[in-house]
Amino acid sequence: MAFSKQQLHKFADLVKIDIPDEKLEKMNIDSVVEWLDKLQKIDTTGVKPMLSPAEHKLPLREDIVTEPNMRDKILANDPDTAGVSRGYFAVPKVMDGD
Repeated sequence: MAFSKQQLHKFADLVKIDIPDEKLEKMNIDSVVEWLDKLQKIDTTGVKPMLSPAEHKLPLREDIVTEPNMRDKILANDPDTAGVSRGYFAVPKVMDGD
């Protein structure tokens, strides 16, 4: 299935990307579509969906406090001491309030 340059520009516009004509000529979109068609024809009857290729579970541990009241030790790592006296990390402003 061959796509025209106009169709490819329309697809690019739909996904909000700008592809110059020079790059479009170098792209081999037809081979990708043919490959996807082959994938669609594979019979997957009886194959269970897979969420991850690795079938392992993370080990769980009990939620036990081992060293209580470490706030001051943790806050000692903050290079900016502006918030340490109040018990928090001070970070630069990221967004304006507007």
